[in-house]
Amino acid sequence: MPDRAAGALTLVIGGARSGKSAHAERLVSACPAPWSYIATAQAYDEEMRQRIALHRSRRGDGWTTIEAPLDLTGAIEALPDGQPVLIDCLTLWLTNHMLADHDVEAECRRLADVLSRPRGPWFVVSNEVGQGIVPDNALARRFRDTAGRLNQDVAAVASTVLLMVAGLPLKVK
Repeated sequence: MPDRAAGALTLVIGGARSGKSAHAERLVSACPAPWSYIATAQAYDEEMRQRIALHRSRRGDGWTTIEAPLDLTGAIEALPDGQPVLIDCLTLWLTNHMLADHDVEAECRRLADVLSRPRGPWFVVSNEVGQGIVPDNALARRFRDTAGRLNQDVAAVASTVLLMVAGLPLKVK
């Protein structure tokens, strides 16, 4: 069971459509409200707009949504102490920085540093990207490698790591 104490970080990681976000929402909502949801997605097309709408429809009263497609570190630092938060998701945030041609390694270091000092029950969602085939192009390989390192850095500072498989959480740490 994840640690819901103040100052606890839980990483919920898994493949696409593994149930990561829905499970993380249930974990956060088991904490006393109000809850913050830090969203990193950007709606570039209709399919993504529908995904965002689905995520929003699952959250009811008690949730405050903070849009942070790039300044995730700033959004986290602005949270009140003790506030339960769901950050969804690290790989979309990483994609946003890569597409903007930012220094992703520096941004990842900043983020891992902030996440190493949780001031409440914090839950972070990320995609496991290392179980597939080796991508055939340099950008995709760079994304996979950077996301893998980011996931390792966040897992290292998390008190709990859950791997989602077919909607089921497996406790890794």
